[in-house]
Amino acid sequence: MLSLHQILQQSDYFLTSSDSTTVRLQQSYYFVRASDSTTLLTAYLTFCGIAIYNAQIFEAYSKEYERNKALLEVVHDLFEEQTSLDNVISKIMQRAQTLLKCERCSVLLKDPNTENSFNKVFELGCQTSNDRSAEQRRQRFSKMKLDDDHGVCCFQRFCTCSRLEKNDTVENRTAELVLITGETINFSEAIQDPRFEQLTDQDGVVHIKSILCKPIRRHDYQIIGVAQIINKLDGLPFDEHDDQLFELFTIFCGLGINNASLYEDIAIASAKQTVALEMLSYHASIEPDDVIRMVNKRVPETEELRLVDLKFNDFALGRDDMVLAAIRIFYDLGLMRTCSIDHETLVRWMLTVRKNYRNVAYHNWRHAFNVCQVIYATMKNCKTQRFLSDREILALIVACLCHDLDHRGTNNAFQHKTSSALAQLYGTKATLENHHFNHALMILNSEGHNIFINFSSEEYSELISLLKHAILATDLSLHLQIREKFFAMTDQGDSIDWDDRDIKEIFRSILMTTCDIAAITKPWEVSRRVADLVMTEFFDQGDKEREELKIQPQAHMDREKQDELPKLQLGWIDGICLPLYKHLVQLDPSFKPMLDGILENRALWEELDIDRLTKQASIESAV
Repeated sequence: MLSLHQILQQSDYFLTSSDSTTVRLQQSYYFVRASDSTTLLTAYLTFCGIAIYNAQIFEAYSKEYERNKALLEVVHDLFEEQTSLDNVISKIMQRAQTLLKCERCSVLLKDPNTENSFNKVFELGCQTSNDRSAEQRRQRFSKMKLDDDHGVCCFQRFCTCSRLEKNDTVENRTAELVLITGETINFSEAIQDPRFEQLTDQDGVVHIKSILCKPIRRHDYQIIGVAQIINKLDGLPFDEHDDQLFELFTIFCGLGINNASLYEDIAIASAKQTVALEMLSYHASIEPDDVIRMVNKRVPETEELRLVDLKFNDFALGRDDMVLAAIRIFYDLGLMRTCSIDHETLVRWMLTVRKNYRNVAYHNWRHAFNVCQVIYATMKNCKTQRFLSDREILALIVACLCHDLDHRGTNNAFQHKTSSALAQLYGTKATLENHHFNHALMILNSEGHNIFINFSSEEYSELISLLKHAILATDLSLHLQIREKFFAMTDQGDSIDWDDRDIKEIFRSILMTTCDIAAITKPWEVSRRVADLVMTEFFDQGDKEREELKIQPQAHMDREKQDELPKLQLGWIDGICLPLYKHLVQLDPSFKPMLDGILENRALWEELDIDRLTKQASIESAV
């Protein structure tokens, strides 16, 4: 069937009457120059009207067919991509942009913690003559992720009201209005709309001709986001047909977001169940007889255990002796009195914590106790106790004992590579540290284990927050993010404001890392033995990566390169340890024995590395 345009084209012809009067039919209007041609023209126009009507019906049918086809494809996408929120939204945006023929399409998800801001933004656009390039638009957002499968640029940002004020563009103002009012906004000339006076694009040029913006709602009609399309490719404003079609897309978008969120909730619940089953299958509860036996034991004095010594031998005490020594630390710091901790509860909690450490080479109960002993020794020798409140001291001591609970002998990177249940549950940031903290909470919440029970609800909440912060601080990647702040802080000398909350937080984080890696400061025999234990874990992980994941492990985890241990230790000392302890000495000269220990060990590692290089050179020359 001919289209309306084709019919009008073919209508442009000449009719000749009996008296030679010429009649020309124009495409828009037809003029008859001879009165006796009226009958012929009337008959012709009647058929033209029928043809035009039929063409209009066919055109509407074709549009409806294409619309239904696109909507069916959207439904197919919803069921195909329920596992990924990003993919669901990206595909719906592609369908919307293709069918509605617009330059740009955006979906902004509402921040659940606020009323009028967004925490995630998706944008799909194509470069046009009056539009910025994709690279220029990319600068409007703080994070970008490229979906290679679909060619979609997904821009993510975490914004607040104040941040939107700094980026006060037409798009943002429109999205905010729709989010607040819940009403559709459709205007054809952005610069002429009184709601958006003096708003221009960040490049200084208004390029937006028209915007159609609608709320995205979930099943209970609550707004969960905003969808908007900008500038039709033909330059015309968005009409009623566009509005109706885009309404359907927002409905499908809401369904897709809801389905993806449900899937994520199910995945998290499944991961939690898996982790819980793993923990329950491995760990056993403490027998009451074991608690009574430990309660009746005498707790040795600090001097007998040499707990104040910064050169304390990490391997001097047995398993039960370490429990008694940790209990002594609680007493000696006055925590039993100031925090009203029951002795039997502390013993039960301590034994359960010990039980919940796995039998791995390094990240075990002995390491946890040694970290606790170091922080206690720094409080006694380096006067760090003067900067901390009783609750902060308690949180740090508990954090040291719990900071590697249920460690599996593999690092965060391994959890991500294997997509373990822990990685699914806690994500990619501080995966193990979050697990250690949650495991510590589980023990505290067990019957007869809550050593924080005598605190008020506000104090308890503060303690839990301090505990979480301290345990997460043992993630070395987080340490690298804050150490420059600590270095700048130590440069202030005596002018440090210890009442500043941020400074106290940085100091506690640095203190946790200082004690976590303190084995490098111990006498050579202890430090070398600890290094061998750490490498044992690393090599075991490297073997798993090579055999199970079929990837080449990093050098420090490659058993085939174990002769490079001195070189690796020098890199560890120079890159992480020395800068940290030098600034600690700058803060408090009492830390100098720890720095001296590092320098002594470094000299010995350097000798071993020289021997390694000499042997290597001899072998190469012999060949």
